[in-house]
Amino acid sequence: MHTFVVICLLAATANNPAVHPANVTDPPVTHPTLVQPPKSPNSLTLYSAQGQRVAQCEKKDDVFGNCKIEAGMTFDDVMNAWVHALEDMQK
Repeated sequence: MHTFVVICLLAATANNPAVHPANVTDPPVTHPTLVQPPKSPNSLTLYSAQGQRVAQCEKKDDVFGNCKIEAGMTFDDVMNAWVHALEDMQK
């Protein structure tokens, strides 16, 4: 009797596969991607090589200027931060 039940269960599962075949006759639908250029920043923060904030500069007509130096920083610190920023951009 057990053999009969096992054969019936196997026959029942053989007719109904667990994995359904995929329909590959239809091509995939693709949509063109619109690429948005990154928005340029309105300000620039300069950091030293040690990660200290040195100055905050404003942007006007695609040029950074009017830099406000952080307390305790010198002009030399600002110039070194500019060099550090340019080196980072070249990496």
